[in-house]
Amino acid sequence: MIIVAVIAILVLIIGIGIYNSLISKKNQVANAFSAIDVMLKKRFDLLPNLVETVRQYMQYEGDTLTKITELRGKALGSNVSESDKLALDQQIGSAVKGLMVSVENYPDLKANTNFLNLQSTWTESEEQIAAARRNYNSSVTTYNNAVMMFPGNMFAGMLGYQPMPVLETAEEERKNVDAKELFNN
Repeated sequence: MIIVAVIAILVLIIGIGIYNSLISKKNQVANAFSAIDVMLKKRFDLLPNLVETVRQYMQYEGDTLTKITELRGKALGSNVSESDKLALDQQIGSAVKGLMVSVENYPDLKANTNFLNLQSTWTESEEQIAAARRNYNSSVTTYNNAVMMFPGNMFAGMLGYQPMPVLETAEEERKNVDAKELFNN
């Protein structure tokens, strides 16, 4: 009888440990996504200053500036899902990259101190977002391993936990950059 009780207590302790581990890993994923969200907010807050500075110099890039402003407004909306926010982030990133290439056609803008500071801050923000994404993907991988591997998969199934997708680079961004094409625009 004592042996059965000891085995039951051991199984209970192991079960509690696995359960707590799954909860911890799920919370790490949520925390990592929150870090991305904070970095995206920082980036979205930079956009109005960047757009206004560029607008003063670039009369011909109005469509791009308008698109960036509209995307920012959508991204800051209160009912934006995580996946929609990430999709808007990719669109904004592409639009701003195009804008930065267009800057080459405006020597006065390239020499503007305010623009140079904004460009530097933007680059720093992009690096922080990339680091936050790496952290998120690492957390998701750890969580997915716990959810998919035995014995965690038994508890995960009971709790309804499913593997989560990692953030991937858009196909467009994986293509090689054609420097000749960049400077012929």
